[in-house]
Amino acid sequence: MMASRPALGVILAGGRSTRLGGGDKSLLTLGGRPVLARVIERLRPQVRALVLNANGDPARFAAFDVPVVSDPVGGFAGPLAGILAGLIWASGQADPPDGIVTAAADTPFFPADLAARLTAAAGKDGLAIARTNGRLHPVFGYFPMGCADDLDAFLSGQASRKVTDWLDRMGFTAVDFPRGECPADPFFNINTPADLAAAEASILQAG
Repeated sequence: MMASRPALGVILAGGRSTRLGGGDKSLLTLGGRPVLARVIERLRPQVRALVLNANGDPARFAAFDVPVVSDPVGGFAGPLAGILAGLIWASGQADPPDGIVTAAADTPFFPADLAARLTAAAGKDGLAIARTNGRLHPVFGYFPMGCADDLDAFLSGQASRKVTDWLDRMGFTAVDFPRGECPADPFFNINTPADLAAAEASILQAG
């Protein structure tokens, strides 16, 4: 089984959640459980090990039994900093993987075959990004260990910190995932109170 899931998983929770008034979106309660607990439960079976990228006091995540790494660059540089943090963490493991699979901490319904499909599409040295209905989801991707130096240089240049700008520079494979039923887009994420209410409704509908 280990050979079929060579990647390590990185959950990205480094944002400031400004549209929800600050704080941690991943710690909001959804269906009686923290959003982060649902994300961990979904990603853990797909990868060899997990790490959480988050800034600030890591003690607030102690209950989840997942190591926490902060951004390696300052100023809330966005998801790219979290991806780099994950790559750095993975490189320090006793048995480094070929790459990492990333998932957002505010997206509790992503596919159960996310890691397998992204890894297969990327091959050993490529990048692969999830897509539904022609829309890319740049923080749901497979990133090979060899891209860490380029990502570090890109962030150090500070010309842009947009994930899509770096991906366009690197090149990647888009992996199409089917639409779901509840919610319609499995990459639905929680940004606002209305989104949280919609996620609650989806859980109730799913039974």
